Amino acid sequence: MTLSFVALGLDHRHIYGMTQNMLDTGATCLGYWTDGTPETLAGFAKRFPGLKRFDRLEDALACGARLALVSAIPADRADLATRAMRQGMDVMTDKPGCTTRTQLEEIKRCVADTGRIWSINFSERFEVPAVTRASDLVADGAIGRVVHTAGLGPHRLNRETRPKWFFERERYGGILTDIASHQIDQFLHFTGSDTADVTNAFVANHANPQDMGLQDFGELSLRSAQATGYIRVDWYTPDGLPTWGDGRLTILGTEGYIELRKYVDVGGAAGTDHLVLVNGDRCEKIDASDAGLPYFERLAYDIEHRAETAMTQEHCFTVMGLALRAQEIAEQGAA
Repeated sequence: MTLSFVALGLDHRHIYGMTQNMLDTGATCLGYWTDGTPETLAGFAKRFPGLKRFDRLEDALACGARLALVSAIPADRADLATRAMRQGMDVMTDKPGCTTRTQLEEIKRCVADTGRIWSINFSERFEVPAVTRASDLVADGAIGRVVHTAGLGPHRLNRETRPKWFFERERYGGILTDIASHQIDQFLHFTGSDTADVTNAFVANHANPQDMGLQDFGELSLRSAQATGYIRVDWYTPDGLPTWGDGRLTILGTEGYIELRKYVDVGGAAGTDHLVLVNGDRCEKIDASDAGLPYFERLAYDIEHRAETAMTQEHCFTVMGLALRAQEIAEQGAA
């Protein structure tokens, strides 16, 4: 049976990649619903012409799709996800999958009640071929046992294109809940950790005092039974960089290290997905752009076979729990 899906909410551009990657698996999009006219709507309609737009959310939920893609305003994603699951759909949501602990607990109850899949598309892992290649190398023991990760997630503010909700703390969830969930996911994944403690967390608005709800800088530290990690995220990418952010990840093992220069290699090779590998007998830069993006095929398989090959449900819950905990620690400390 061909997998069918519907898009619920187009408020973040991540919906483009979510939709295209599911179409690339052979899935069929039955249409989309969005509240109002978000800035992304014109681009979505141009990229995916001919898709049916549902005027009412109720009609989109009743369209018969097996999967819902959710990329609404972050604070609204949990409600859309639970409504879709109670309608019998599995869910792939944009990050953050929720913005409060109450929302997370409701999602957990809904998953338990319905048996549906709630999966977050952590695009900085699932849409980056270099991370696929790094996962294979780590699994093969290329750098020994991973004991530390350092994840950097800088972003360009692009103020003129941002909607009002982007600057409202309660709507986007805070910078650690939002952006840093990517790096938390990668820490758990690469270190083989089931959970971790947040040992330090901090947020600030250093450069945009006119936007009191915006947090433009955040950092946190993690510690698990296997490893430690450091994460830094911000909205400071300068206009001179040819892409939206110089995202990097360094994975330190007992027998070597891997550095990912995901989106740009400043002063180096052209293109994306640059991987540096150094161990006992290799010291090289690898073009990892052909490594593939297995998450989407695996999610389609999981929907059909009720498996957990793309990501375990518990991992998804744990990432968001840690992101919310880091946000709480940072804001309590700033109070």
